[in-house]
Amino acid sequence: MYTGSQLIAEERHRQMYEEGYNANHDSWHTGSELAVFAACYALDMAAKNKQVTIDKQARYAQLAGELMPFDCEYWKPELDPIRQLVKAGALIAAEIDRLQEQG
Repeated sequence: MYTGSQLIAEERHRQMYEEGYNANHDSWHTGSELAVFAACYALDMAAKNKQVTIDKQARYAQLAGELMPFDCEYWKPELDPIRQLVKAGALIAAEIDRLQEQG
């Protein structure tokens, strides 16, 4: 079994080398879009959590939709909550890398 950080690193690698979302691509997202996109994936995961109230589920889903920084074609939610959080974590890693690259 992989740790969360290993899964996130593997997903980030996939994003870069299979999807082409590398540092050059990410450098164009200067409005914190990558961090907000990560938050949308985390909120969507929380909206699917049956252990929170229906009201919270609805609010989390609404927020994820309202905050979405990219066109819907880029939104690829998962049914598996771990996979969803892995995507969020990889996007956070991308935003951290982008900020570090900026200096």
